[in-house]
Amino acid sequence: MRLGVLDVGSNTVHLLVVDAHRGAHPTPRTSEKSVLRLAEQIDAEGRLTREGADRLVRTVAASASAASAMGCDDMLAFATSAVREAPNAAEVLNRVQAETGVAMEALSGEQEARLTFLAARRWYGWSAGRLLMLDIGGGSLEIAAGIDEEPDVAVSLPLGAGRLTREWIRHDPPDRSELGDVRDHIAEVLSRPARAVRDAGAPDRVVATSKTFRSLARLTGAAPSSEGPRVRRILTAAGLRQVIAFISRISAADLAELEGVGAGRAHQLVAGAVVADIAMRELSVSEVYICPWALREGVILRRLDWLDGIDRTAQPGSRPPRSTGRTAVRGAR
Repeated sequence: MRLGVLDVGSNTVHLLVVDAHRGAHPTPRTSEKSVLRLAEQIDAEGRLTREGADRLVRTVAASASAASAMGCDDMLAFATSAVREAPNAAEVLNRVQAETGVAMEALSGEQEARLTFLAARRWYGWSAGRLLMLDIGGGSLEIAAGIDEEPDVAVSLPLGAGRLTREWIRHDPPDRSELGDVRDHIAEVLSRPARAVRDAGAPDRVVATSKTFRSLARLTGAAPSSEGPRVRRILTAAGLRQVIAFISRISAADLAELEGVGAGRAHQLVAGAVVADIAMRELSVSEVYICPWALREGVILRRLDWLDGIDRTAQPGSRPPRSTGRTAVRGAR
């Protein structure tokens, strides 16, 4: 079947279309991204603004039309931290469904961590042993660890690269006091969760997902995306520290000129790098493998499990986002 996955994040809206069936490798057919920056459309009370909601509705409608044109049998739509934390999230999601026909679900942070962990587990397989997974998004940091497909521990923390940039960094490039303050904040928030993850057991392999980790690995010499997803890419703690020493001294505009750094995320890369550095330090990690699969693939895999009749309802975060169905996708306005 052809599946569409619509991922509404803090920075971008990403439509991924794949051909997939249970037991097979999901084959990507097309990928479309729109820069929405919903996290910057939050008012003083934490609510998503009318302008932000209008943009979201237009973008979802366009994505639904694109999915229909590509012959998707099913479309799964979900939103992450920027939407789920807004007090008017339910109101906005109801409006999206009423005006576009797309039933979108706001995933919890724990669901994000569990679904991303599932994707990493399926990518690396059982031979990887106990996995530790790190994912840095725009609004949150997800950590999960375990020996099975369902992690033993899964946490989500308000340490996204975009969030930290907005709340702690005022200069471009950031000054030393800002970097010191944001480091202290990250270390304080991470301290107790990191201890819980360490206490759960030492990992056999540590993996990292997300654009932030991919960009940082590329800056340390990892293979470019053009070489395909199966090339081994590793980010070491030592290499990361060298990158931070460099990128923290140049402007976002100059950062955007570097290979592997997207213009839309360059302004938040320093904060993302600092999160990665402290997370690796707190978790006693010396290197991470860059996993090409992440949350979107986890959603696809979970949907295929459900279609095959596998019951995962006993596990928190196991239900996939609601399907819009072919009718809803084709009926989008």
